[in-house]
Amino acid sequence: MEAFNPSMTIPFSYTFTSTSSGSTTSHTITSPWMDPRIWSKLPLRLLDRVLTFLPPPAFFRARCVCKRWYALLFSNTFLELYIQVSPRHHWFLFFKHKTVKSYIYRNNNNNNDGTSETRATAFEGYLFDPCDVTWYRISFPLIPSGFSPASSSGGLICLISDEAGAKTLILCNPLIGTLTQLPPTLRPRLFPSIGLKISPSSIDVSVAGDDLISPYAVKNLSTESFHIDAGGFYSLWGTTSSLPRLCSLESGRMICVQSKFYCMNYSPFSVLSYDISSNTWINIQAPMRRFLRSPSLVESQGKLVLVAAVEKSKLNVPKSLRLWGLQSCGTVWVEIERMPQQLYLQFTELEAGNGFESVGHGEFIVIMIRGSDKALLFDIFMKRWQWIPPCPYIHGCNGGGGSYGGDGELHGFAYEPRIATPVTALLDQLTLPFQSFSG
Repeated sequence: MEAFNPSMTIPFSYTFTSTSSGSTTSHTITSPWMDPRIWSKLPLRLLDRVLTFLPPPAFFRARCVCKRWYALLFSNTFLELYIQVSPRHHWFLFFKHKTVKSYIYRNNNNNNDGTSETRATAFEGYLFDPCDVTWYRISFPLIPSGFSPASSSGGLICLISDEAGAKTLILCNPLIGTLTQLPPTLRPRLFPSIGLKISPSSIDVSVAGDDLISPYAVKNLSTESFHIDAGGFYSLWGTTSSLPRLCSLESGRMICVQSKFYCMNYSPFSVLSYDISSNTWINIQAPMRRFLRSPSLVESQGKLVLVAAVEKSKLNVPKSLRLWGLQSCGTVWVEIERMPQQLYLQFTELEAGNGFESVGHGEFIVIMIRGSDKALLFDIFMKRWQWIPPCPYIHGCNGGGGSYGGDGELHGFAYEPRIATPVTALLDQLTLPFQSFSG
């Protein structure tokens, strides 16, 4: 996208007429900057509408202009307008947090030495705008220690407690710093997969797998779900279902596409699908499942996309990185894109067998090389691949010269920045006499 150049000449002029002391004077404005007299005469409602279209960084900078603009964040009238007309931004939010192995090591060896991760390291997020290819840093000062990001939806991030046992979940709006806690789950778990679906009038959360069957053993057995909506119905983890037999769930987040949660299954690779409305699981066969490496599920434009490397060493098929889309029937995959071979050779050289993770949002997919500051951005609309600059805010990043360093990796989530998420107010009403249901 070409940047706006203030020195460009405008092909037409603006003419304004002002009256002063009985005389009429005509002024012609040829400057590319709009005359301030226009802004002084704009109706407040129209001015507010313009402000709702600002991207989040620009909006928060604009709050410094005057007291009224500063107070817009607390104005119900403005927030209602914002919810109605504000455009969607397909951004990403990355965290550098501990891996499962590092978590276990720290809990076994670091409990009594008086050291811990600093708040800036543990709860500092990195927003990425794929349209402008720009990074922003955002802090989470109110989140208690012992929580890790697990999923995202509708402008909210879901964080889950690290300790084994009944899990506590927190919904956080990173832009305004609000925290809303959900009731603890009923079953003890270790590192379950989390599915989150936020709509304007409901909240759905599913926690699956890693059931603690003893203090020293886990097994993927069950799913428990939380639901609340504006119609007055709620289920506090009362909806449960059994996972498919012998499944090997990926510990981590699930992807929500059209009221279904999806997650990867291993040995061999397949995709597990959970229908929220019917409370049932099905197993979907993955394409070329015996030859996949580092498969990831992403949501893109309302469809489920599988991103993976293909390595058919015994056949005359070139190694590649491919994208498949799940068709509307729910069982058939169609290849939609393949990384150019020359770029793939460069990618594999940098990856060096360490694997990669993918996250998608809207028309964009980000592919992060594990243990490295290298990442690719793919624009589905433009069919364009490009390397993105390393995040400049991470300590240990060698100026784009290799890895981020430290104990942990960057994990990304699709994130739609929103300054208003009124659906969380439903959780404040759990003490009211709602009608409960369970499936």
